[in-house]
Amino acid sequence: MIILAGLGLYDEKDTTLKTVEFAKKADKIYAEFYTAILTGTTIEKIEETLGKEITILDREKVELETEKLINESKDKDIMFLTAGDPMVATTHIDIAIEAKKKGIEVIILNAPSIYSAIGITGLQLYKFGKTTSIVFPEPNYFPETPYDVIKENSKMGYHTLCLLDIRAHNTRFMTANEGLEVLLKIEEKRNENILNKDTKVVVVARAGSLKPKMVYGKIGDLLEYDFGAPLHCIIFTGNLHFMEEDALKYLCENISE
Repeated sequence: MIILAGLGLYDEKDTTLKTVEFAKKADKIYAEFYTAILTGTTIEKIEETLGKEITILDREKVELETEKLINESKDKDIMFLTAGDPMVATTHIDIAIEAKKKGIEVIILNAPSIYSAIGITGLQLYKFGKTTSIVFPEPNYFPETPYDVIKENSKMGYHTLCLLDIRAHNTRFMTANEGLEVLLKIEEKRNENILNKDTKVVVVARAGSLKPKMVYGKIGDLLEYDFGAPLHCIIFTGNLHFMEEDALKYLCENISE
């Protein structure tokens, strides 16, 4: 069988008892941390929790070795670990589909994900629209997709969750400050008045930890704010229910009038 298991959001203590149980029975454990990473722990601590050695695969290896992983699971119990929930990334969905096509048993062990954790802001989860990702700009690569997603969600009154780029191989994590700067540069280019320095957003840092930071304020006031260690994400709010307004007032740190 192949076991797709999530590790949660922050540290090894997010690991579910089910994941520990299946890890003990697994013949081999692989993991990837390029889609997300647990910043509150180490690989060694995760291995200690699971009682097994973990083989780390980078993005290229996962995409190149998907068939190898599936073939191994024909006669072995193979566990594949990810941060967050295992079925959020399309690569993992592809592994599950291809394994099923070959008649291999697939076990999915769900775990805390950013998609549920953003509920700590008090914003109602069913009012979120499409999620988007803000990536580090490159000389010939500056995608404007996040701007378009915020624009479309805003038209419908939906909140927008913006995930921020991760370069785990060189320990580089986009900060909320950098993400907001990217969006302002796109606005400057497009000039569609979708956002500006007076637009209010929520920044969430270290979701899943015991002391996450949640800050609500104008983009202009947040650009120089120190949100602390990663991971960060940004939420553009849509139409707010009065309970959501209260939640942002009392659950988040408010830094703008």
